[in-house]
Amino acid sequence: MERVVVTGMGGLCALGDQWDQIEAAFDTGRNAVQYMPDWNRYTDMNTRLAAPLPAFTTPSHWTRKQLRSMGRVSQLSVYAAERALADAGLLGDPCISDGRMGVACGSSTGSTADVQAFGRMLIDGTTDNLNANSYVRMMPHTTAANIGIFFGLKGRVIPTSSACTSGSQGIGYAFEAVRYGRQALMLAGGAEELCPSEAIVFDALYATSQRNETPELTPRPYDRARDGLVIGEGAGILVLESLSHAQARGARIHAELVGFGSNSDGTHITRPEATTMRIAMAQALADAGVPPEAIGYVNGHGTATEHGDIAETNATHDLFGPRMMISSHKSYLGHTLGACGALESWFSIEMLKKGRYTPTLNLTEVDPQCGELDYITGTARQADLEYVMNNNFAFGGINTSLIFRRWP
Repeated sequence: MERVVVTGMGGLCALGDQWDQIEAAFDTGRNAVQYMPDWNRYTDMNTRLAAPLPAFTTPSHWTRKQLRSMGRVSQLSVYAAERALADAGLLGDPCISDGRMGVACGSSTGSTADVQAFGRMLIDGTTDNLNANSYVRMMPHTTAANIGIFFGLKGRVIPTSSACTSGSQGIGYAFEAVRYGRQALMLAGGAEELCPSEAIVFDALYATSQRNETPELTPRPYDRARDGLVIGEGAGILVLESLSHAQARGARIHAELVGFGSNSDGTHITRPEATTMRIAMAQALADAGVPPEAIGYVNGHGTATEHGDIAETNATHDLFGPRMMISSHKSYLGHTLGACGALESWFSIEMLKKGRYTPTLNLTEVDPQCGELDYITGTARQADLEYVMNNNFAFGGINTSLIFRRWP
């Protein structure tokens, strides 16, 4: 089996598209959540909160032909992939287009503007807003397919459209493709564009925050006073590479990916189960060949929903005990759905490299129903660690766990 290393990282979220910029935003103790006045027209939706990208324009070197097949979610994923390839020193390298590189990427859905166009056809019978690329922009594997086409990849395409685990499953399945010698390199991650249709999915489940007048105070993962999640948007992509391939080309290595666990609850479509969450984490530990004591920090899913927070923290406590440091980046940039597993993996690696771990924002009093853990609050925590874990959980009862090791 091949050892798998991370040689490139790229992404963008409501706080920026560079780690130094994002970390500086974390340090201000302010989130990117804002009131969305355009959402007032959705009178039956309670939340008016989201964490949108501050601005996004496609790079000037992208051609009109390249853009035809890309809705916003694909544009975000291709942008993140381009940054990751540049970070890895692979842009324009023949090895990415000769079959050695594949892609594993996903999102909760394709671009919703094109979904809307098909909906108009079904409701009104009109096709004015449809064209030859409408389905390509809407299809569930639009992010993976567009990344593959844009960069001329001829390796495997693994679509991971699994809601909130799209990004982490993309990384996990890419890890397995490289580990077992099927690909030397993989682009891996996920993306999501912001749409009120995604907010109302959770609104209908009474799972969105309604602190519409005080966006700076929400979401509040793990907090007794939390009232639900906030939707965000963004994309994150990692370059995964076999260690032998990376060393042969003299690549800089950010971290080693050593373990992946994934399973399903098999019980309820939207209610998480602590028992199977714990099993997924234990699977990742077994995959990595390390004991629970080796992990020093868990990047929690931390959506600020009651059932989710309680289930994941009790599962984490049951496996690691009260010593485990944990925090949630969703308190700053909202729940980026298909992108969160990839963004949080990127952040986990950056924190591991620097030995500095971001606190959960707005966590002032831990819900007593949550598991007993070392919740990072207030200011960033310094810690010299070798292994960190990133966990994500999704509708359908899908659980994922990734373990990263600091590169010497």
